[in-house]
Amino acid sequence: MTDTTPEKVLARIIDSSAPQSLLCCGDMARTAGEVWAAAKPDGHLLTPDPANPNADMPPTERVDLALITDTLEHLSQDEGALLLGQLRNFGTGRIAAMVPADSEWHMTDFIALGFHRHAELEGRQGRFTLYSYNLSSYNHKRAWNNPDNWANPEMWGKAWW
Repeated sequence: MTDTTPEKVLARIIDSSAPQSLLCCGDMARTAGEVWAAAKPDGHLLTPDPANPNADMPPTERVDLALITDTLEHLSQDEGALLLGQLRNFGTGRIAAMVPADSEWHMTDFIALGFHRHAELEGRQGRFTLYSYNLSSYNHKRAWNNPDNWANPEMWGKAWW
């Protein structure tokens, strides 16, 4: 076992994000969230039921950080994609989802939802893969995808096609 356990990685994600609101679904995530809530009494902790997390979706407020553990491997692909998609589409700033290495969830499932593989981890409960989504870096700016390069603006009013 290394010093980079799943629990420590979740704690680092919380520390680096400095969220005002935190959604934790699953046992490992909930434990990390309770530690955060004890240290940040003015923060808002949301804890949907991991057996049926979509019953609490969409969130009633914008969530800064969502941690999903011990959940996706127990849901169907459709239910899990719905959970992650709703979190993403309703403006969650960052999402970290951890699944066991032997899960039926594959890297391509997460990439299809805009996630990146963040880390391979080993803990007391086994091996895990951490995937992350960050709204601020999800869709990087492209030089060609802006109004400066559309329809020759320097020719407006000078020539007709």
